[in-house]
Amino acid sequence: MSPFLYSLFTHDCRPADGSDTIIKFADDTTVIGLISDNDETAYREEVDRLAEWCDTNNLLLNTKKTKELIVDYRRNADPHPPIYIKGTAVERVSSFKFLGVHISEDLIWMTNCSKLVKKAHQRLFFLRTLRKNHLSSDILVNFYRCTIESILTNCITVWYGNCSASDRKALQRVVKTAQRIAGAPLPAIKDIYRKRCLKRAGKIIKDPSYPSHGLFTLLPSGRRYRSLRTKTTRYRNSFFPTAVRLLNSAT
Repeated sequence: MSPFLYSLFTHDCRPADGSDTIIKFADDTTVIGLISDNDETAYREEVDRLAEWCDTNNLLLNTKKTKELIVDYRRNADPHPPIYIKGTAVERVSSFKFLGVHISEDLIWMTNCSKLVKKAHQRLFFLRTLRKNHLSSDILVNFYRCTIESILTNCITVWYGNCSASDRKALQRVVKTAQRIAGAPLPAIKDIYRKRCLKRAGKIIKDPSYPSHGLFTLLPSGRRYRSLRTKTTRYRNSFFPTAVRLLNSAT
């Protein structure tokens, strides 16, 4: 109930400009600003408004725990001046952990994958311990699905499409190791990714109120979906274009 109540009590904390977005979950609030033509006015004013809103509603905004991440692919990008909250500069980072996912400024998922693999390897120790105690293969598989696969596939529809080949191999090696320990076949990470993309796309298609519902448009034939135009490999491998391709290949 805590995340729901927080969102309910802070419903009036909304962005004033269309280029900004405020995401709230539990006691975590994130401000996202789309900067165009080097004009950061709307974004900086949004941060100031958020600080004022916190003061008005008796909420403490911890500047020391606040981080700023800039995603800028321009070759000759001008340096961005720091953000200040009540006279204190916000620390700028190259990556940070957001709801369990490590996001980097270049949107490369090497850090996220390495963290997941490291955490999964720690859980493999317990899987081996269970095997040494002669537990059945079914129990070992259930343990893997609950404690290891859940880690490897956390928010997989967000990051797996743009993972490097080496990162995908590292993730799959964990699965193969667990498979040898459990003595039973386990689903590949790639298959889980495809299945979850299709499941998520199906929910979006059934929900007309979803913000990205319009991206799934049927062709006049009514059988296939219109492909999304992509200019970069990063966008082409992201969730929505991938989901459309998977839906069309499934028909």
